[in-house]
Amino acid sequence: MRNSIIELIKQSASDKVAFETLDSIFKLYEQLQYSSNLNQLASDIFLWLEEEFAIKNMVFSLFDINKNNKTDILAKGDKFYLDDDLSQFFIINTHTNLNATISFCASSEEHSLFLENKYNSIEATFFIISTIVQNAILKKNFIDSASLDSVTNVFSSHYFIENLSSYLKLSNNKQNEIFLLMIGIDRFKAVVDEFNYEIADKVLIELARVIHSNINEFDIVGRLETDTFLVSILSNDDENQACEVAKKIISDFSKARVIVNEETRQTLQKTVSIGFEKFVLNSNMSLDDAIKNADIALVEAKNRGRGEFLKFSKINSSDNFKLF
Repeated sequence: MRNSIIELIKQSASDKVAFETLDSIFKLYEQLQYSSNLNQLASDIFLWLEEEFAIKNMVFSLFDINKNNKTDILAKGDKFYLDDDLSQFFIINTHTNLNATISFCASSEEHSLFLENKYNSIEATFFIISTIVQNAILKKNFIDSASLDSVTNVFSSHYFIENLSSYLKLSNNKQNEIFLLMIGIDRFKAVVDEFNYEIADKVLIELARVIHSNINEFDIVGRLETDTFLVSILSNDDENQACEVAKKIISDFSKARVIVNEETRQTLQKTVSIGFEKFVLNSNMSLDDAIKNADIALVEAKNRGRGEFLKFSKINSSDNFKLF
């Protein structure tokens, strides 16, 4: 699969069709990052295949290597079998016990020849989106309705804390370290006091949106307390880049406007502060300690003002902070 995308990139330099195909693949990649669940992701893939390659018959399945069984997530069009002359299938290796299989059947022999000619482009597509499919499968394995915060639709506190260690192992983080961002809304209680809980929920939802728009599909978010979110950056091993992500969240949220009165179009702007800590797997520090350190850094950041970013490592022993 990797060779297919490399070849397509080379062709795109001089071939307009290859360039347009590559552009379409990356648009699909961007779109899939906003898929709310595995079923939605499978549906988005089908719609893309239908538009790009006129595919009407498709099955998106999960194959459990350990149990040796297959579960269909989405089936579209007429029923077909993999040994049909007009059918093709692709396996997306997710580096877990569950692999995704996407199979489809051409509508005619002419269509089948067309798909065979487009084989490398289709294979390149599945290589590009494999990380997003992997992440969706990992989430499907763990998530149930009790695992999501009812307001923001991010992970609940209990789920996030209890399952982060398992998630780290399954997500195949080669760097063996993650960065924790403890994010808190500055003076959030004032929103409730001045307006109401409905407006407060809108602020929380907007913050969740800003967070998701700045992180990678491998990174995960949990709501720990009323106005506090924890983000685990799993997707890169560059501490400076992780810090830039945090600062971008602070900047973007400060510009966000929440409508508090539909008639007058009155809006509200708030700020967030972020505490930062690095957690190294198999180190002397436990994950719980790393989370506590990020929380301490957040408290001290809020003590210093609004819209502040602070690493735990930058806190002096002489600093006075109070945990509640």
